[in-house]
Parts: sequence; structure tokens; C-alpha cells
Amino acid sequence: MKRRDFIRHALALGTALAVAPELAVKHWAEAAWQVGANLPGVAIQATHLQFRSLTNRQQTDALIFHHIGNTNADVSAATVHQWHLANGWAGIGYHYLIRKDGTIEQGRPLDTVGAHCYGENYHTVGINIVGNFEIAEPNALQMRAAARLAAALCRLYGFMPSEQTIFGHRDFNATACPGENLYVRLPELIQAARQLY
Repeated sequence: MKRRDFIRHALALGTALAVAPELAVKHWAEAAWQVGANLPGVAIQATHLQFRSLTNRQQTDALIFHHIGNTNADVSAATVHQWHLANGWAGIGYHYLIRKDGTIEQGRPLDTVGAHCYGENYHTVGINIVGNFEIAEPNALQMRAAARLAAALCRLYGFMPSEQTIFGHRDFNATACPGENLYVRLPELIQAARQLY
């Protein structure tokens, strides 16, 4: 999104809040979606997924990495979206999904609350790297894409990539996610993101 367009969206949001607050929520979710698709230095593949009710996130101070876990297949954000809708959720719980070829797909709109880490969704961005990293390894394309995405998100939200801002799901909940083979490589991912930051 260009600066001029962002300012136009912000002005429209202010007008909507004054005139019809219930319309502002929908407009802001659309603006957040567009901002998320335009992270400097990172190509994000749009998915145009349709969500049920979403809530805007008021703060962002951390990134949480995940893996698919139940399969090592190269599944898409659209596939995960269908799985999560079947669970009764609003749609895909992750904000981004990184495919086996390093493609970063859009998931949930960036500035909305995710559904990826119980108790921590209100302040975090959820990133899923496709694979089952209990039995497989994240590949070099995925790791490079993850570092670029992490660096760009840290710049966007104004915090440094570090062990205090980039986590694995298991750091918060009783789970194997993001899989042992990705979890042990998080320090490497953090260092690469810091160099790009």
C-alpha cells in the first residue's frame, strides 16, 4: 500500500468511526489486510480468503513460529483455512504460511487477532512453516523466507529480532510445535533476521 493510499484509508476510518462505528471494523480489517500484503522487501502471495468475524489486535510485540505437524506435505494457506473453518474458527489462525518452495502466503489479516497460541494471540503474529518438523527438517528456502519475514515484521512493529521477541509455540503452550527440528534452529533464524533488520 502506498503512503497516499494508507493516509486515505486512515481518513476514511476516522470518518467511518464518527458516522457509523459498525462499518469501521470491516473497513479497518480490509486496510490491515492490504498493509500485510505489502511488507517492504518481502513478497507475500495474496490468498483472498473469506473469514468469519475477526477482532483487531491492539498491540504487537512478538512473533510465534509453528509447523503443520500432522503432515509433512506441502499444504497451502487455503487448505489450512478449510481445516480451521471445520474446527469452527473464523478461518486460518496463522497470519502467514511459508510453503516448501519458500513462498510466503497470506493467512489471517495481519492486524487482527490470530488463533495460533492459546493465551498469546492478543499481542503476537503467528507464522507457520509447512512441514512436520518432528520427523523432517525445514529447508533452506523456508528458513531464508522466515528470516526475511521476521525481519520485515520486526521493522514494521518496531522491535528487534531476539530471543525475547521471536518464539516457538512450545515456549507458551504444552505442545511439540514447532517441532524439534525447527525449534533448535530458531536461534539461527533470529540471527539471520537480525542481520536483515
